[in-house]
Amino acid sequence: EKVGIYIPGGSAPLFSTVLMLAIPAQLAGCEEIVLCSPPNSKGEIHPAILYTARLAGVDRIYKVGGSQAIFGMACGTESIPKADKIFGPGNQYVTAAKQLVMQEFGTAIDMPAGPSEVLVYADETAVPAFAASDLLSQAEHGEDSQVILVANSEQVQNAVLAELNQQLEALPRKETVRKALENSRSIVLSKEKDAVEFINLYAPEHLILACSNDEKIASAIRNAGSVFLGNFTPESAGDYASGTNHTLPTYGHAKAYSGVSLESFQKKITFQKITENGLKNLGPAIEAMAEAEELIAHRNAVSIRLNFFQNDKN
Repeated sequence: EKVGIYIPGGSAPLFSTVLMLAIPAQLAGCEEIVLCSPPNSKGEIHPAILYTARLAGVDRIYKVGGSQAIFGMACGTESIPKADKIFGPGNQYVTAAKQLVMQEFGTAIDMPAGPSEVLVYADETAVPAFAASDLLSQAEHGEDSQVILVANSEQVQNAVLAELNQQLEALPRKETVRKALENSRSIVLSKEKDAVEFINLYAPEHLILACSNDEKIASAIRNAGSVFLGNFTPESAGDYASGTNHTLPTYGHAKAYSGVSLESFQKKITFQKITENGLKNLGPAIEAMAEAEELIAHRNAVSIRLNFFQNDKN
């Protein structure tokens, strides 16, 4: 009924994340949507975030960021209402806070999401300039981002890295990118089987398959947040316009979590009603299973009803 969404601040106004979270919340019928985002040095939230929040039907906006925002939405404060579930990506402190409030207070979260990461698998059919641009697009998110290149040969690896270094110099956020690249890796795995095994072990937030048999490899992928097939499917398309949600599990959590979807904002209740004949059919199996588990009161709850039916007929 009440959801809290976190929109990172920093140097990039991520209004697209407002769309990725508020729109499915609206579609799911959430009664209240609260947004927290850190203000700038002037105490202001970027107007693009404010406008998008209004457009997407956010009810309240609070100028607070970091772990403070997560704990505020989890516990409730004098001003921030308590949320039933918290959504949104963030840095390592935000991600740790989300996991902590789930553990300590039982507040539901979408998933551990952040910092950002991408893995590009490239073979000789990959366009080096394209692969390099995808690596850089994630590295510019922040100094704590990580990008991984898995190439099937040293020739492919060298071509992509040469393009990466060339494109890097033209980026306005190149100092941030350089810091992220220090945490990043380039790996050569000549065998496709080894590459697939590594991908599933790493479980990347974003996976780009820039290779000739992308669909075949995709069928073997078990652990990834979102997969991008072919040379003409950049990761940034998923961030903005291709139709998938860009709030995704990071740091290997794709082994257990899926990305945000409409279902993330829903919960289910089951109902059952059994007729007299239905209980007569199910009853013996229930009695046998309860007896095997040594839960006699469970068995009796059925037996007493079956005996009632029998006595009622007599």
